[in-house]
Amino acid sequence: MLRAALRLKAFSRRAFLGGVTGSALLAADLFVTREVQNRRRQVALLELADDAARQRFPDASWILFPGYKTSWEEARIILASLRGSLAERGQLAAVGYSNLGLDLDEILDALRAYVRQRRLRRLYFYGHSFGGMIATEVAARLLADDGVQVRVILLDSSPASKFDVLDQAMFSSIVHLYELGFRVPSVVRGGYELGERIVHKNERTWGQVVDQTLEQLSPLAPSSVLIQSESEYIYLWDGTRFENALGSAQMAFIGNPGDQTVDYASARSRWGRYFGANLVSSDLQTIGAFPAHASPQWSGIVYNQVLGRLLPELLPLARSMGGGGGGAG
Repeated sequence: MLRAALRLKAFSRRAFLGGVTGSALLAADLFVTREVQNRRRQVALLELADDAARQRFPDASWILFPGYKTSWEEARIILASLRGSLAERGQLAAVGYSNLGLDLDEILDALRAYVRQRRLRRLYFYGHSFGGMIATEVAARLLADDGVQVRVILLDSSPASKFDVLDQAMFSSIVHLYELGFRVPSVVRGGYELGERIVHKNERTWGQVVDQTLEQLSPLAPSSVLIQSESEYIYLWDGTRFENALGSAQMAFIGNPGDQTVDYASARSRWGRYFGANLVSSDLQTIGAFPAHASPQWSGIVYNQVLGRLLPELLPLARSMGGGGGGAG
């Protein structure tokens, strides 16, 4: 004990204070992360306030289904980036997934409550990356269970199967660990995020690499449980279950041939095979977007230009005779 005490005495005050400070910061971060994520245990509809859109389209709304590892804050940023195009047809809201894990029944219940409260009669879905899979399943179940017809499902770089995802090994590993009950710690996840983005540095700037890595270490980031359950959902999703189940919904696929996350050609072809009766557009490309995969939050100008060509075909605006606001067709 005396020898141990002697070694403690030799421990520098600066090193001791540095260790205490680091430990306190880590403990505070873990506490804040736990508290924030506990508040996000319920699925939520995240509205983007737009008084003009609410007045013009009181019964119409876009619903954004965010992509893999997308936080509530980033979902709002995506909506804000697309406001110039989407708000010309309806109000704007995004689904905030529960940190307890992806649960389609909970998403449907939250969406039903939102539709009732806002008295919505026209729904347009925007599937951001794997969110296109969720948007398709939700649309099919709303029609089958509630008789609610979703009018548009827009697929932004969405895979139509796990086989459209280029990094098969990563998904297989995450799903396997999840099914074994292992939850990936945030520090490990952050290290993987940084390494994966550096390996694929050609897809993004160094600023984007840092920002996206820090997002996954932030208290506001989706929980590891949610991310692993999202992986499992992608891995098990079978589009053939929803063939001929979307009614009159119009589907449109947009993407980028340079996408290094989802195989553009494979996904585009598979959506056409599964939903040929509903897919009305699959030729428009987000060339110039950076990163190439599902990046409206980074490349708003490119996306709004593409949507400016697409939406008049899907949802032509009614012509107004006296300068009043138009309505979606």
